Amino acid sequence: MIDNATNEDDFKDTEAYRDSLATVDKSGKRIWIFPKKPKGKFYNYRKIVSYLLLIVLFGLPWLKHNGEPMFLFNFMDGKFRIFGVFFTPQDFHIFVVAMLIGIVFIALFTVVFGRVFCGWICPQTIFMEMVYRRIEYWIEGDSKAQRRLRKAPWDTGKIIKKISKEAIFFGIAVLIANTFLAYFIGMDKVLNIITDPISQHTSGFVAMLVFSFSFYFVFSILREQVCTTICPYGRLQGVLLDKNSLAVQYDFVRGEPRARIKRGTEQSSKGDCIDCGLCVQVCPTGIDIRDGIQLECVNCTACMDACDEVMEKIKRPKGLIRIDSLVGITENINALITPRSLGYSAILVVLMILEAFLFIGRSEVEVLLLRTPGMLYQELEPGVISNLYNYQLINKADSEYDIDFRIENIDEAVVEFVGQKPRAESNENTEGALFIKIPATVLKGRKTKIKLTARVGDKVLDNFSTTFLGPVR
Repeated sequence: MIDNATNEDDFKDTEAYRDSLATVDKSGKRIWIFPKKPKGKFYNYRKIVSYLLLIVLFGLPWLKHNGEPMFLFNFMDGKFRIFGVFFTPQDFHIFVVAMLIGIVFIALFTVVFGRVFCGWICPQTIFMEMVYRRIEYWIEGDSKAQRRLRKAPWDTGKIIKKISKEAIFFGIAVLIANTFLAYFIGMDKVLNIITDPISQHTSGFVAMLVFSFSFYFVFSILREQVCTTICPYGRLQGVLLDKNSLAVQYDFVRGEPRARIKRGTEQSSKGDCIDCGLCVQVCPTGIDIRDGIQLECVNCTACMDACDEVMEKIKRPKGLIRIDSLVGITENINALITPRSLGYSAILVVLMILEAFLFIGRSEVEVLLLRTPGMLYQELEPGVISNLYNYQLINKADSEYDIDFRIENIDEAVVEFVGQKPRAESNENTEGALFIKIPATVLKGRKTKIKLTARVGDKVLDNFSTTFLGPVR
């Protein structure tokens, strides 16, 4: 029971900052963030990583293999290419396992390394911080200049700067939109949409506009709100991170109590943090890393560069803000191998082995053979029973094949195609019909299971089976 005479200030909630966002005030109004331009070792590393990833992102749609895109995710037509390998909806089970591998890998990566993915690899952060934000610094200046410009009246100088910035922003959004569209429909079709009259590609042109305005809205208006309020990954930290996870951390053991440096005063009882506030000023989501791990932190390491610069000036060790774990800060122990990380690793290995088996067992040509609906067996010749079937050949290879079907478990059975023998076109579906004829004396009942192979010469491309109907014996 708390003594009524106890001062209420002794029971202040030190976690109150978690009840609100740094970018929203108490009335729910947006607080616009003007982060100070970062600089330093980690920022330079991030630029190298970001520009390499941007080259990959914009370069992949131009790569081709045998005249086809190396990477294609055409959901409308059900055609997918990854590293030049053609996939169809029939390979959906392979994609499911691949998605599970991705989810488990993200969980494992987060358990061990925290949210480093967000600050260094995520396209949202790369475009926002390394493209759009740098253009903003170039046109409007650093954070203080941007604040002054925002409050300034709309004179000629402000209008020119704002229009120029937004025009460049939209132009980059168009470039990003066309690049992403190329992953869905191929770069050749995107170039046709750009160069041909709009009337010939109305739906494609509309899709390009929708993509463009979406990206413009995200990077010009939403900005850090995507990371702090929309992206679910930040919320996952609450269940994935533990005291052994690496993340951008403030060393409160070394930094507290905070105190500004004053000449002629004793500093030995004070922590290394001089409360300069630069770590907050450079943060792209407006948080104070000294409050502890927060879902808004994307681990961009901008605060680390700012703090290291200050520590160097006041001749104190760098790393007051660093990538470390809670155990590393409090006990100076880093244990990356934990039961959780081992468990996720074991699951990941099992899924990867399963994916390898599925991929190795994947056939170049897949055959779907079904009895024609509504058709019973026929006795076209005395003592010979015939069934009519519809077939579909799904060619996943870049080669064309003249396909032959062979029944493996009944020697007396005969396959007769309706029309020409099927030719599996490259990366296309081929449909047709065929008769299977079997002597009635061979049939053992009303239903007989027959096993078939699709062959090119002696090479077996696929194994499949179907049911043959005959008279009751």
